[in-house]
Amino acid sequence: MRTLRNIAGTAAATAALILLAGGAATAAPNPADSPREAQARAYIDALVSHDVSDVHFAPDATRVEAGIKTGFSGPQMSADLENGIQYRVIQGVRDLEMSEAGDIVSTTYLLDAGIGGTRLMTVEIRETFEVRDGLIHDVVADIIPVSVS
Repeated sequence: MRTLRNIAGTAAATAALILLAGGAATAAPNPADSPREAQARAYIDALVSHDVSDVHFAPDATRVEAGIKTGFSGPQMSADLENGIQYRVIQGVRDLEMSEAGDIVSTTYLLDAGIGGTRLMTVEIRETFEVRDGLIHDVVADIIPVSVS
């Protein structure tokens, strides 16, 4: 129960701060990307831009973040990326590294979060994407704190 209260408290605090957030750096398209890497990059870019026009989810796509299921369908994940308050504090991503093995694209990047142009923290994201037939089917993310301003 305590964990659920902590999660709810964190979500509420984040939601209260969201309206003041700004965004900047993105994972700009790279012509050298494979089609699978391009989907992963489009998703990462949408974290900052909130433009999902280049992100293609399978209808039954899922996302697991830090062991908690946070994405339950492609349409829900698209709507969250476009309008979710949890993404409004993201100011930019940088130092993106990607590798591909079969249908899996593994990424590591730094994500800066803050309010009103002031960076409050940086986290390292290690994210894997299962991309089949041009669609993202599964996203698994681990978050590692790097710095707090």
